[in-house]
Amino acid sequence: MAECLGLYIEENIIKYAKVSKERDNIKVESFGIKFYENLAEAINQVIEETYSYKTPISINLSDEMYNYFNMFSLLSKKDLQKAIEVEFESYCTEKGYNPNVFETRYALVNNIEDDEKIKVIHVSANKMEINKKLQDFSKYRLTTISPISMAISNIADVQPKQNAIIVNIEDKTRITTIMDEKIYSVETIDEGSEEILRKINLKENSFSKTYEICKNTTIYTAEGKELGEDTQGHLEDIMPTLYNIVGKVQKIINENVERIDVVYITGTAAIINNIDLYFQEYLSEVKCEILKPYFLKKLIKETNIKDYIEVNSAIALGLQGLGQGVEGMNFKKNTLTDKINNLTSKKENPKDKGKPKKKSRIQLNFDFSQKLDGVEYNLLRTAIGIIIFIFAFAGFSSLLCNQIENKQNEVTTLIANTNSQISLVKNDTSEIKKRKNEYTTLIQNLQELSDRLNDRNRNRNAIPNLLYEIMSIIPKDVQITSISNESNRHIVITTEAEKYEQIGYFKAKISTAGILTDVISNSGVKQDEIIKVTIEGDLP
Repeated sequence: MAECLGLYIEENIIKYAKVSKERDNIKVESFGIKFYENLAEAINQVIEETYSYKTPISINLSDEMYNYFNMFSLLSKKDLQKAIEVEFESYCTEKGYNPNVFETRYALVNNIEDDEKIKVIHVSANKMEINKKLQDFSKYRLTTISPISMAISNIADVQPKQNAIIVNIEDKTRITTIMDEKIYSVETIDEGSEEILRKINLKENSFSKTYEICKNTTIYTAEGKELGEDTQGHLEDIMPTLYNIVGKVQKIINENVERIDVVYITGTAAIINNIDLYFQEYLSEVKCEILKPYFLKKLIKETNIKDYIEVNSAIALGLQGLGQGVEGMNFKKNTLTDKINNLTSKKENPKDKGKPKKKSRIQLNFDFSQKLDGVEYNLLRTAIGIIIFIFAFAGFSSLLCNQIENKQNEVTTLIANTNSQISLVKNDTSEIKKRKNEYTTLIQNLQELSDRLNDRNRNRNAIPNLLYEIMSIIPKDVQITSISNESNRHIVITTEAEKYEQIGYFKAKISTAGILTDVISNSGVKQDEIIKVTIEGDLP
């Protein structure tokens, strides 16, 4: 039975899950969460509690970077790898990075927008960060370092031909898009549970208490009950982050070529009650639910499975360490020690214990004073056959080389004729490009004139239309104190209300109704029971 200890490590929190696998049966032997100030001590405690001194350990990569390259599907494996390296070096040159600083891995997936190309999901991480992780686990058997975005799909029950999005709200939010059971893209948002916990911790000054507050907080949807005074303060720390995450997920769904069937929510923020209903309220056309490990759904009651959901990331990493998931995403190189451990970890067959090792039946004796035995006679015949084959091969090779030389001469003549024709084509091409540039200049001039006329006509009625649309959606408890047009199409609206959710609802309606685009707002100021919030956006 294979075992692996999955550890998801972020600031102040370690999530762990010891996973075992025997054939198709998967079990979570032990799991939990630890809050820490000293990472080395916390790791040692987890190892001791799970008795994982010699157990393989799989951990998450930190601050990885994702890039996407499109390559022709007919490239050979060697040429494809070289092309990917060139693309990444070009990216580093553009950004001013040193490519030698990064350790890289990549995965391939079919490009749904172009059948003749394949999409490369390129993952890179700083070598110094990887070496630091290796030092933290130098006393233990660390075997796998993988990006959680590529591992989290290990526990998702994604059906064939189903398109899904996994929103993993950990320290940062990582959005993994799965198309036809394969990871298609990963997007990272800096906002996540770390920001939520930090805001609450400033008020409570206890990280474990902060975590429990999140676990006991309930989000009420627009059709639910009103917020209580005791929870409203913490919801003000939680809701802005969740609202931005939902907005990003909505944008990914809208921009996706294929329809998204389901959105799974996981990570530290998934412990907040009704978070799936909150997502469902905004993503009404897509099914939203909490991500549950597929192999636990039938084994554990609904009330108990919530405890496992807290450590989803650790379970996914444990399965990655057992060989599931996307291949080639292990950022830890196998050392000599690893190879020795793999060899020594193999169990000795009990039936072979106590048996003497068999000696070789064939013993060569080159004493030419004696008559050859059967074995030596067969070896001699084999040697003569090999010599004959070498001479025959040499003659055939000589004949083949002469034919190749003749063909090369013919190819040289054809290349000279082709180069002559190419020269004529280049002259024609140069003339065509000259004409093309003239026509392009004329087209650009006409397009600029058309754009100016369109902008003039569009801006003429933009402001009256905006005021009419705002009047039709503004809640009765929200007041607008000012509306200003600071630049060409940028609008700033100052609002007042007694409750934060009223303004949030107004802001959401502005965005979802398409009245303004790129809608943002500040955190608001509360004076004399009145909340003032500034909302900004651009005219569509």
